[in-house]
Amino acid sequence: MRGMKSMTGYGRGECARDGFKITVELGAVNRRQSEISVNLPRELDLLEAQVRDAINAQVARGRVTARIGIHAASGKSSARAHINASLAKAYATELGKLAKSLKISGEVSLDQILRAPGVFQSDEELVEAETIWPVIEKALKQSLAALVKMREREGAHLAEDLTARIGIMRVAVEKIQKQAPQTAENHRQSLLERINNAGIENIAPDDERLLKEIVLFADRSDISEELTRLQSHFKQFEDCRKSKEPVGRTLDFLAQEMNREINTIGSKANDAIISREVVTLKTELERFREQVQNVE
Repeated sequence: MRGMKSMTGYGRGECARDGFKITVELGAVNRRQSEISVNLPRELDLLEAQVRDAINAQVARGRVTARIGIHAASGKSSARAHINASLAKAYATELGKLAKSLKISGEVSLDQILRAPGVFQSDEELVEAETIWPVIEKALKQSLAALVKMREREGAHLAEDLTARIGIMRVAVEKIQKQAPQTAENHRQSLLERINNAGIENIAPDDERLLKEIVLFADRSDISEELTRLQSHFKQFEDCRKSKEPVGRTLDFLAQEMNREINTIGSKANDAIISREVVTLKTELERFREQVQNVE
């Protein structure tokens, strides 16, 4: 699946080798810029940059949290391998010598030795970053594939919704275009009606002063350029919808530009029908902008 992607999603991957299992969980949420948070076992901190690079190659925008864990592989009894026997013996010998030198009676207990640093080692402490990276990389690729698939699936729904919003706005613009030429004539009729109501006589429909006022009104209320630019923005949206690249930032900008044109049309409009369609445009654009915040 190609096309628009959502910023939200989840992916999980795992890979087992040499008695260990690596799990990678990725969660992504909305964020204007790209932000990656990596939670690695302390012993594997050296691999953070490699994990970030792998995620950056697949994710252009949004906040991604990566959680990487190391566990004993299922069916493996590795507890014996977790105890450093030689270090335990060394502790026992040294603690025994210390007790004699301090003339303290009592035997050194197993509990004391196990509590000594390094005697009991966790799964993480038994692996080295360099040798474990291929295992992490495989699990990370699995989780990234699942994450991207979910983001594409959500993105398809977003594309449908955004297309519907643009469709409603297109209809509103068509209605405005149809009504726009009528506004000057409506203004002329309104002026004549006000003149008659005021009891002013001898004002012909082709009076120069009346015509000048109508021309000035037509110039002030001309919205042809704004309508042309709006239609151009609708075309740009179609290009974004078909693009295989991340388009969230472009759609952000497009929404701002459409908002500017709609506001200008609203301020110039001196017509009830146009004003009504401007309300529709503003309502649908707001819904469009809300959804765009979810697009990668």
